[in-house]
Amino acid sequence: MLNRSDEIYSWLALNRIQGLGNISIKNLLDRFGNPDRIFQASLSDLTSVQGVRKDSAQKIILKKFEGDPWDEVEKAEKSGSRIITFSDPIYPLALKEIHDPPMLLYVKGVDIIANQTFVAIVGSRNSTHYGVTAAQEIAQGLARRGIGVVSGLARGIDSAAHRGCLTGKGHTAAILGTGIDIIYPSLNHQLFKQIEVNGTIISEFPIGTTPSPANFPMRNRIISGMSKGVLIVEATKNSGSLITASQALEQGRDVFAVPGSIKSFKSTGCHFLIKQGARLVENADDVLEGLGLNFDDASKTAKSKGIALPPMDESENVIYALIGDYPMHIDQIARESSMKPSDVSSVLTKMELKGIIRQVPGKMFIR
Repeated sequence: MLNRSDEIYSWLALNRIQGLGNISIKNLLDRFGNPDRIFQASLSDLTSVQGVRKDSAQKIILKKFEGDPWDEVEKAEKSGSRIITFSDPIYPLALKEIHDPPMLLYVKGVDIIANQTFVAIVGSRNSTHYGVTAAQEIAQGLARRGIGVVSGLARGIDSAAHRGCLTGKGHTAAILGTGIDIIYPSLNHQLFKQIEVNGTIISEFPIGTTPSPANFPMRNRIISGMSKGVLIVEATKNSGSLITASQALEQGRDVFAVPGSIKSFKSTGCHFLIKQGARLVENADDVLEGLGLNFDDASKTAKSKGIALPPMDESENVIYALIGDYPMHIDQIARESSMKPSDVSSVLTKMELKGIIRQVPGKMFIR
């Protein structure tokens, strides 16, 4: 529950001064240190801060803000969320680095560890089976190597990324374009609840904020801002995901893209990004390599962290025992397992989807 402190009140009050944006408030904080000192400052001192107009400064002095901040506190409490301020120790460190970080975050779920590394995975809402599978597999692979996954809880690729990360026992963060009390789209109600228990739900919008086209570009800057890199999976040239990619570049983040068929309209945006210099990605290791993160293979990482691998049936256990830390060809697996090649292919596919093994070029497989 929220602590009804003067500090929370001051942050909410400052955030509700009409005419003050995140950048102006950040400049005020750089000058005065905290909201209480800002409210105690003189008109001349306030207007000397870059971005603060006289009318906004007068509203600060008169404490003329929109609505009662305590009403927002009560709404947050009723929604089961908590409010994190820009100065809070658990505010995501990477997000503080961007040009216009949100001053307040509404949060549900697990607190984010200060040194947690995230990768954003976003893409088409109207995704194909190929795109969903790619997003889920890559997210799962990243999770098993200790990397968190950020996305926007939208249909399609976003949902697949969250689910993949959860399956890999990783930390996923869902950034909303609505108030934290509104599940949008409603069909993601179950996924929302899963993330609330095992990950983190985040919004910068006040309680009760409904979906609006203007909200989502703002939401996207948080997705990229929290991340070390942004991966685009299935996107057209007009996709909002390309806006996220553009914001990522402005924030100094790396951009990655999963290629698709040259005949697929849904991958034209990804191909455009690759032509512009985005790194082509086929699996989680490609992302890690691009970010300069040298992690051990998934099984070693899982064991070192005490993470149990997904349940395996008898055939999967046989193949898992055969495949070691060096790639093994599918034909060799079939010979040594005494299984039919068609059965081996089917089992390997299931194991890949579970994130237990991965395929490398040449029909070779590795844990």
